[in-house]
Amino acid sequence: MRASTARRDAAARLRDAGVASPERDADLLLAHVLDVALGRLPLVDGLSTGQREEYDALVARRVAREPLQHLTGSAAFRHVELAVGPGVFVPRPETELLAGWAIDQALLVGRPPVVVDLCTGSGAIAKAVADEVPGAEVHAVELDEGALAWAERNLAGTGVDLRQGDLATAFDDLLGTVDVVVCNPPYIPLEAWESVAAEARDHDPHVALFSGQDGLDAIRVLERRAAGLLRPGGVVGAEHADVQGESAPAVFAASGRWSDVSDHRDLAGRPRYLTARLAR
Repeated sequence: MRASTARRDAAARLRDAGVASPERDADLLLAHVLDVALGRLPLVDGLSTGQREEYDALVARRVAREPLQHLTGSAAFRHVELAVGPGVFVPRPETELLAGWAIDQALLVGRPPVVVDLCTGSGAIAKAVADEVPGAEVHAVELDEGALAWAERNLAGTGVDLRQGDLATAFDDLLGTVDVVVCNPPYIPLEAWESVAAEARDHDPHVALFSGQDGLDAIRVLERRAAGLLRPGGVVGAEHADVQGESAPAVFAASGRWSDVSDHRDLAGRPRYLTARLAR
């Protein structure tokens, strides 16, 4: 079968299944099967029987709303590549904005900065910081054993200090010394179960998704822990749901420990992450 025909048929199946980006997913899966770059797909003529069978099987799994990154085994995040699969939260493009903020803040320190990534998951933010901030002392923590295994794989050789633990108690040895705390915590309210995309609800670890009735339980814990970890004048950034553009920053503003509490929008214009500075 011609590759173009297989791609067209796959895109139609994905579109009928309600996949948000059927054409691109069809292309990415085909490039994965053929082990070629996306830009070379137009140069591919036909598929072997084995390639067609593998492609059909992957498309069927995507139709069932298995995450694309689980099928290819990798996810791009800023300038790094991450191994991902069952048992770990797949990093989202919008989180790259939070990572970029953390990188910018670390670069402003003027000496090798100390950066802590709480709830590291796959290790995405920690790996990006280590990659883009030369000399940074980067620490990361993850509670879930399944996710920790993926983080260990992704952070091997990066120099990141990776530990297993709870964000509420992690890094007692760093109290009062950290320049930047960054966190992509769970933030979905339990009552919002039905509204979560099937790819996340059915495949991402629930500990990485849900955080109490209002979705802010982890944010409250983060506010307290960041206040202990940061040096005076240090900064914290945390992702939140697009409906928490006021409620999440309010957790920090209400404590009286922070200045410059701000919220930031993603590329689609939706509230996406908060930042704050520990009062001196």
